[in-house]
Amino acid sequence: MPSVTAETFKREIAVAMRAYEKYVICIDKTPDDFRASLRSLTAKAIAAYENRAPGMRHGIALDKHVTVILSESGQERPLCGIYFNLHSPYQRNALPKTVKEVKIKN
Repeated sequence: MPSVTAETFKREIAVAMRAYEKYVICIDKTPDDFRASLRSLTAKAIAAYENRAPGMRHGIALDKHVTVILSESGQERPLCGIYFNLHSPYQRNALPKTVKEVKIKN
């Protein structure tokens, strides 16, 4: 397999950047911060992909805002998916503070 770097996926990164700048409102990250974290996550996904266990087909890296997934494609270049993790700082917990989560024992 030829060397895979974040630059290999510059088209996918550019598409994600355009979507981020047009549709995503993020209080925590400026577009420049997003671009830097996207390149970093892509590098981490590449490392996970290149060091995956036998039989595994993906390399994944994520943070609070975005997930990068590399998948075997049957070709030399893996597929690259970039997904926005939708989150609202105003989102409330599903359970009130007075209710405790029930854990099921196996």
